[in-house]
Amino acid sequence: MKISPYFDRSEFGCSCGCGFDTVDVELIEVLTDLREHFAAPVKINSSARCEKHNDHVGGSPRSQHRLGRAADIVVKGVSPYAVYTYLNSVYPHHFGMGEYATFTHIDTRGVKARWRG
Repeated sequence: MKISPYFDRSEFGCSCGCGFDTVDVELIEVLTDLREHFAAPVKINSSARCEKHNDHVGGSPRSQHRLGRAADIVVKGVSPYAVYTYLNSVYPHHFGMGEYATFTHIDTRGVKARWRG
């Protein structure tokens, strides 16, 4: 089921197959912004996670993924550094952002957090 012009709800579902697919509206807005800014597809590697799957992948017990407020993403043809830099420039006082070697993390937590993995 389409939840935006660019994303289907199934892209946000827990990878374990449990059916948990909660996704925050603000997260969809940020991902849509990325899609339109870079004019390139945004692949969601991981988004919503149930408690069991989050534990299995070593996620924090308070992970924003467990709330449907986070996504680990790749923008086709764009480095994680460029994605992180753009997000940080547009949302300098908001959200959680992490830059990793192969993906970028974005979450819509209520406070600013930044890290590099």
